[in-house]
Amino acid sequence: MSLDRGRTGGRNVDARKAAGRRDRPMRFCLIDRIRSFEPGTRLTAVKAVALSEEYLADHFPSFPVLPGVFMLEAMTQAGAWLVRLTDDFQHSMVVLHEARNIKYADFVAPGARLEIEVEILAAEESLIKLKGRGEIDGDLAVSGRLTLRRFNLADEQSEKAYLDRQITNHFRQMKSILMAPVAR
Repeated sequence: MSLDRGRTGGRNVDARKAAGRRDRPMRFCLIDRIRSFEPGTRLTAVKAVALSEEYLADHFPSFPVLPGVFMLEAMTQAGAWLVRLTDDFQHSMVVLHEARNIKYADFVAPGARLEIEVEILAAEESLIKLKGRGEIDGDLAVSGRLTLRRFNLADEQSEKAYLDRQITNHFRQMKSILMAPVAR
Protein backbone atom coordinates (compact mmCIF):
# COMPACT_ATOMS: atom_id res chain seq x y z
CA MET A 1 0.00 0.00 0.00
CA SER A 2 1.31 3.43 -0.91
CA LEU A 3 0.98 6.45 1.33
CA ASP A 4 0.81 9.26 -1.19
CA ARG A 5 1.26 12.25 1.12
CA GLY A 6 -1.78 11.27 3.15
CA ARG A 7 -4.14 10.89 0.19
CA THR A 8 -5.97 7.61 0.56
CA GLY A 9 -8.49 7.73 -2.28
CA GLY A 10 -11.35 7.96 0.20
CA ARG A 11 -10.24 4.89 2.17
CA ASN A 12 -9.60 4.94 5.89
CA VAL A 13 -5.92 4.12 6.44
CA ASP A 14 -4.21 3.50 9.75
CA ALA A 15 -0.86 5.21 9.17
CA ARG A 16 0.97 3.04 11.74
CA LYS A 17 -0.18 -0.18 10.05
CA ALA A 18 0.41 1.19 6.56
CA ALA A 19 3.97 2.13 7.50
CA GLY A 20 4.56 -1.28 9.13
CA ARG A 21 4.83 0.24 12.59
CA ARG A 22 3.63 -1.00 15.94
CA ASP A 23 0.05 -0.50 17.04
CA ARG A 24 1.09 1.78 19.86
CA PRO A 25 2.38 5.34 19.55
CA MET A 26 6.10 5.95 19.75
CA ARG A 27 7.28 7.37 23.04
CA PHE A 28 10.68 8.85 23.58
CA CYS A 29 12.47 9.19 26.87
CA LEU A 30 15.13 11.67 25.89
CA ILE A 31 16.86 11.76 29.27
CA ASP A 32 19.26 8.91 30.00
CA ARG A 33 20.52 10.11 33.37
CA ILE A 34 19.90 12.92 35.82
CA ARG A 35 23.36 14.06 36.91
CA SER A 36 22.52 16.72 39.48
CA PHE A 37 19.48 18.28 41.09
CA GLU A 38 19.09 21.36 43.27
CA PRO A 39 15.45 21.59 44.46
CA GLY A 40 13.63 24.63 43.10
CA THR A 41 16.74 25.80 41.24
CA ARG A 42 18.38 23.63 38.61
CA LEU A 43 18.87 20.16 37.16
CA THR A 44 21.46 18.69 34.80
CA ALA A 45 20.82 15.63 32.66
CA VAL A 46 22.38 13.66 29.81
CA LYS A 47 21.07 12.31 26.53
CA ALA A 48 23.50 9.94 24.81
CA VAL A 49 22.65 9.58 21.12
CA ALA A 50 23.11 6.06 19.71
CA LEU A 51 23.04 5.17 16.01
CA SER A 52 20.52 2.40 16.83
CA GLU A 53 17.80 4.93 17.75
CA GLU A 54 14.85 4.36 15.42
CA TYR A 55 14.27 7.96 14.31
CA LEU A 56 17.85 8.29 12.97
CA ALA A 57 17.00 5.98 10.06
CA ASP A 58 14.85 8.77 8.61
CA HIS A 59 16.67 11.85 9.96
CA PHE A 60 18.73 11.81 7.78
CA PRO A 61 19.70 8.49 6.15
CA SER A 62 23.10 9.71 4.92
CA PHE A 63 23.69 12.22 7.75
CA PRO A 64 21.96 10.98 10.94
CA VAL A 65 21.47 13.65 13.61
CA LEU A 66 19.17 14.15 16.59
CA PRO A 67 16.19 16.14 15.26
CA GLY A 68 15.98 19.70 16.60
CA VAL A 69 12.52 19.05 17.99
CA PHE A 70 14.02 16.18 20.04
CA MET A 71 16.69 18.54 21.39
CA LEU A 72 13.85 20.82 22.52
CA GLU A 73 11.98 17.81 23.93
CA ALA A 74 15.08 16.74 25.89
CA MET A 75 15.23 20.21 27.49
CA THR A 76 11.49 20.01 28.18
CA GLN A 77 11.83 16.57 29.81
CA ALA A 78 14.74 17.81 31.94
CA GLY A 79 12.60 20.78 33.02
CA ALA A 80 9.68 18.48 33.81
CA TRP A 81 11.98 16.37 36.01
CA LEU A 82 13.14 19.50 37.83
CA VAL A 83 9.49 20.39 38.53
CA ARG A 84 8.50 16.82 39.52
CA LEU A 85 11.42 16.39 41.91
CA THR A 86 11.04 19.88 43.39
CA ASP A 87 7.30 19.32 43.99
CA ASP A 88 7.82 15.73 45.20
CA PHE A 89 5.53 14.41 42.45
CA GLN A 90 2.51 16.53 43.47
CA HIS A 91 1.41 16.84 39.83
CA SER A 92 1.01 13.94 37.44
CA MET A 93 1.27 16.16 34.38
CA VAL A 94 4.11 18.56 33.58
CA VAL A 95 3.83 19.66 29.96
CA LEU A 96 5.31 22.24 27.63
CA HIS A 97 3.14 25.34 27.60
CA GLU A 98 5.45 27.64 25.62
CA ALA A 99 8.90 27.63 24.02
CA ARG A 100 10.63 30.92 23.25
CA ASN A 101 13.90 32.01 21.71
CA ILE A 102 14.92 28.45 20.82
CA LYS A 103 18.31 28.59 19.14
CA TYR A 104 20.03 25.63 17.52
CA ALA A 105 23.80 26.04 17.31
CA ASP A 106 25.10 22.57 16.42
CA PHE A 107 24.14 19.08 15.28
CA VAL A 108 24.00 16.18 17.73
CA ALA A 109 25.35 13.13 15.92
CA PRO A 110 25.34 9.48 17.04
CA GLY A 111 28.01 8.92 19.69
CA ALA A 112 27.58 12.43 21.13
CA ARG A 113 26.32 13.20 24.62
CA LEU A 114 23.96 16.14 24.92
CA GLU A 115 24.51 17.66 28.38
CA ILE A 116 21.33 19.49 29.37
CA GLU A 117 20.93 22.11 32.07
CA VAL A 118 17.63 23.70 33.08
CA GLU A 119 17.14 26.44 35.65
CA ILE A 120 13.92 27.80 37.15
CA LEU A 121 13.47 31.53 36.56
CA ALA A 122 9.98 31.97 38.02
CA ALA A 123 7.21 29.81 39.44
CA GLU A 124 3.55 30.73 39.55
CA GLU A 125 0.60 28.62 40.58
CA SER A 126 0.61 26.25 37.61
CA LEU A 127 3.26 27.74 35.31
CA ILE A 128 7.02 27.39 35.70
CA LYS A 129 9.40 29.49 33.60
CA LEU A 130 12.82 28.03 32.90
CA LYS A 131 15.88 28.63 30.82
CA GLY A 132 17.59 25.66 29.26
CA ARG A 133 20.67 24.80 27.29
CA GLY A 134 22.22 21.73 25.78
CA GLU A 135 25.94 21.34 25.13
CA ILE A 136 28.20 18.81 23.45
CA ASP A 137 31.71 18.73 24.91
CA GLY A 138 31.18 22.24 26.30
CA ASP A 139 29.94 23.71 22.99
CA LEU A 140 26.39 25.06 22.80
CA ALA A 141 23.99 22.93 20.72
CA VAL A 142 20.59 24.32 21.77
CA SER A 143 19.21 26.96 24.13
CA GLY A 144 15.95 28.67 24.92
CA ARG A 145 13.26 29.62 27.40
CA LEU A 146 10.49 27.22 28.36
CA THR A 147 7.24 27.58 30.23
CA LEU A 148 5.89 24.34 31.67
CA ARG A 149 2.39 23.79 33.03
CA ARG A 150 1.82 21.44 35.95
CA PHE A 151 -1.53 19.94 36.89
CA ASN A 152 -3.39 16.78 37.81
CA LEU A 153 -5.98 15.17 35.58
CA ALA A 154 -8.36 15.07 38.55
CA ASP A 155 -8.27 18.88 38.77
CA GLU A 156 -10.96 18.98 36.09
CA GLN A 157 -12.33 15.42 36.21
CA SER A 158 -12.24 13.90 39.69
CA GLU A 159 -12.85 10.39 38.32
CA LYS A 160 -9.34 10.53 36.79
CA ALA A 161 -7.57 10.58 40.16
CA TYR A 162 -6.62 6.93 39.66
CA LEU A 163 -4.74 7.94 36.48
CA ASP A 164 -2.87 10.62 38.43
CA ARG A 165 -1.72 7.91 40.87
CA GLN A 166 -0.66 5.56 38.05
CA ILE A 167 1.28 8.28 36.23
CA THR A 168 2.94 9.50 39.42
CA ASN A 169 3.95 5.93 40.33
CA HIS A 170 5.42 5.48 36.84
CA PHE A 171 7.54 8.61 37.25
CA ARG A 172 8.67 7.56 40.74
CA GLN A 173 9.94 4.30 39.20
CA MET A 174 11.65 6.22 36.41
CA LYS A 175 13.34 8.42 39.02
CA SER A 176 15.02 5.39 40.55
CA ILE A 177 16.42 4.50 37.12
CA LEU A 178 17.44 8.00 36.03
CA MET A 179 19.07 8.86 39.36
CA ALA A 180 20.61 5.45 40.15
CA PRO A 181 24.27 5.59 41.15
CA VAL A 182 26.65 4.89 38.31
CA ALA A 183 28.63 1.66 38.74
CA ARG A 184 32.37 2.22 38.37
